[in-house]
Amino acid sequence: MDNGVASAMNNTKWDKIRLAMAALDPSPSYRTRCIDNGYISNWDHEWLYHFQIGGYECIEWLEISCETEQEKSNVLNALKKIHIPGETTPTGFMIYGYIKAGQVIEYI
Repeated sequence: MDNGVASAMNNTKWDKIRLAMAALDPSPSYRTRCIDNGYISNWDHEWLYHFQIGGYECIEWLEISCETEQEKSNVLNALKKIHIPGETTPTGFMIYGYIKAGQVIEYI
């Protein structure tokens, strides 16, 4: 991209997240932010179909919200297997699809 950001993810990793979260019971809720227009989606629980609508290219970030500590632990274990750029938040996780030039990021 020419606006000072670089892609930190690829379709394969996004798809692995989608399938891993859909396999959890319960599936955590999520929302995304579009890098093109800043739109933040509504919270959703449906990972198999809704998450992939429109492709993954515009996902600036993915926020995953967990309702319990057990759910958060299950999500963390699934995300660690994928090794993705992101961080733990008080309520779940933030996964980065794009990062600013020179930005240092941690991996889950």
